[in-house]
Amino acid sequence: MKYKETLFFVAKCLTISHEEKNLEIVSKLIKSKNVAWDAVVKLSTGHFVYPALYCNIKRAGLLEYLPMELIGHMEHITELNRERNLQIIEQAKEINSLLISNHITPIFLKGTANLLQGLYGDIAERMVGDIDFIVSKNEYDLAINLLKQNGYYNKPHRLDNEKLGNHYPRMSHQNKIAAVEVHFRMIKYPYELCFNYKTIKDSLLIINNSFSMLSYKNQVLHTSFNK
Repeated sequence: MKYKETLFFVAKCLTISHEEKNLEIVSKLIKSKNVAWDAVVKLSTGHFVYPALYCNIKRAGLLEYLPMELIGHMEHITELNRERNLQIIEQAKEINSLLISNHITPIFLKGTANLLQGLYGDIAERMVGDIDFIVSKNEYDLAINLLKQNGYYNKPHRLDNEKLGNHYPRMSHQNKIAAVEVHFRMIKYPYELCFNYKTIKDSLLIINNSFSMLSYKNQVLHTSFNK
């Protein structure tokens, strides 16, 4: 399989739970034993969709046609990601409670927001790097200080006193699995002039009467603008 063929194969695999046509194409190719699985693993890992690939193939009942060694590897990586995501959800709950108790409303973004809103059939599907959220301009410094008071830290950085990029330098905690990025904007200047905290704050999704995140429309816009 050439790179383009591998790319399209992985993309189709990620939609077989929703697209009957792609299910037929993928099923036929897998059963033909003509899939270059080494290339598929390399590409899907590089794009952080390896667990999602496994979950979709499993739901389609196609695992029996894969090499046993590959199935074992997929199961292992997916289970590791599931455990990580469970810890990220608990960490996000702690951060949310901490900030809300201090009258700050974090609006969760990206992968963490997707996990909190139950977007996936299996939480192991999404690979999440950091916990991202945005707060208002007036809450920004206080949110950072509260996190630091509760064990989060970052290496000395010029961004401590300058607002470059989209967020405060990523903060870690020695007892927590994920780093945290406190955003003061979601996309880069000058585009953020029309897509910012003020434009999204009145149309938020509230999940479980607790977590705030972008509306579905704004989630699509956020993803699109960043690309």
